[in-house]
Amino acid sequence: MKYSMMFSAVVMALALSACDRPTVVTPAAVVTVPVPGPAGATGATGATGAQAEKGATGETGATGNTGNTGATGYTGATGNTGAPGYTGATGSTGATGDTGAQGQRGRTGGDTVIVVPPPAR
Repeated sequence: MKYSMMFSAVVMALALSACDRPTVVTPAAVVTVPVPGPAGATGATGATGAQAEKGATGETGATGNTGNTGATGYTGATGNTGAPGYTGATGSTGATGDTGAQGQRGRTGGDTVIVVPPPAR
């Protein structure tokens, strides 16, 4: 309700100020407007009001008790030992290697002495 009345007043003021009424001024209708004189002296300053007193500050409340420490929990049971792992299958045997090349034939020497030890008894 408060806003609707204010809105109506603003709309009417805008509607009336928007009307354009031409005024015709004739030389005989010219009116002389007097210029206002200087302002008068300023009045005396009023007395300052009394300051209100502050109320008393309330007391601080008591501090609450600290709660007790909780009990220590139980130690859990030891877990089961795991099963042994798979040892793996034996690998396959590798292929046989190639035969090596034949060496050079030995030479008979001139001053080489070969000593053969006697058989062990």
